[in-house]
Amino acid sequence: MKAIVYTRNALPIDDPESLYEMDLPTPAPGPRDLLVAIHAIAVNPVDTKVRQRVAVTEPRILGWDAVGTVVDTGADVTLFKKGEEVFYAGSIARPGSYAEFGLVDERIAGHKPRTIDAAQAAALPLTSITAFELLFDRLGVDEGGGKGQSLLIVGAGGGVGSILVQLARKLTQLTVIGTASRKETSDWVKELGAHHVIDHGKALGPQLKALGVEQVEWVASLTHTHEYFDQLVEVMAPQARFGLIDDPETLDATRLKQKAISLHWELMFTRSVFQTPDMQRQHEILERIASLVDDGTLRTTIGENFGRINAENLRKAHKKIESHTARGKIVLEGF
Repeated sequence: MKAIVYTRNALPIDDPESLYEMDLPTPAPGPRDLLVAIHAIAVNPVDTKVRQRVAVTEPRILGWDAVGTVVDTGADVTLFKKGEEVFYAGSIARPGSYAEFGLVDERIAGHKPRTIDAAQAAALPLTSITAFELLFDRLGVDEGGGKGQSLLIVGAGGGVGSILVQLARKLTQLTVIGTASRKETSDWVKELGAHHVIDHGKALGPQLKALGVEQVEWVASLTHTHEYFDQLVEVMAPQARFGLIDDPETLDATRLKQKAISLHWELMFTRSVFQTPDMQRQHEILERIASLVDDGTLRTTIGENFGRINAENLRKAHKKIESHTARGKIVLEGF
């Protein structure tokens, strides 16, 4: 099968060796695996981080968002059948989706939404799982709850933020406040349903007060947490809940003690890497996301389609993400 791989980490993305095509054997499914013919993929910041930071001794296939058709199943598979269309984010511990075929454990895959195409669906799995787990599993917000309280989403215009804004607006009663620094991103976040958008390039406290919000009960910090942490501690209410997904350079959690603020990390790969007893929760989340898309509650967050799945287009996608100017998700489709 065709696959796009890297064999040397930390190469600049303009180097043709940073990502290149090679032929690899088509993998065989394990007991609970689906073998999927991949039709579309999305590129995420984690793709670029692994390529830059993780050394390898053999070719590694990146990519953890995929849409495709099940062409074979393991002996113990019960949730899917051959010929069904699926979407998934996979496991960071296994080969990824930059290939013609991929394996995924059925417990972390879902049936593709019926009302959107493969490219639109490819934009959803990783960010949807992350946003859903962060809001409901980590921060513990109740569906339908949050009346009279506020959720501040730092970096609301990115992939995870674009889903989190929608979930919080449609499935809770929280006042949703997103941050963005560019007009086009601010407009995007408003379009997705945020009640308010403030500029994270300026002091957060005065902007919140101008909205009549003295303190916030929930914070989801999705990017550059170390830069905003001191401000976030100031604007959080006593007994607030603080969730994050990025990799801050420093994080002095003792700053949270006086207000008894709880700290919650979200990593969507945890369940699959550690094979947790509730691993199938991700199948359930993706099935729910598909249903919410099909009934019109959620919309895809596709930003740009970079065309065919090949090394050149993937290098362009990585470069765009590394520039921190991507809005929504970058997808590719077809070989």
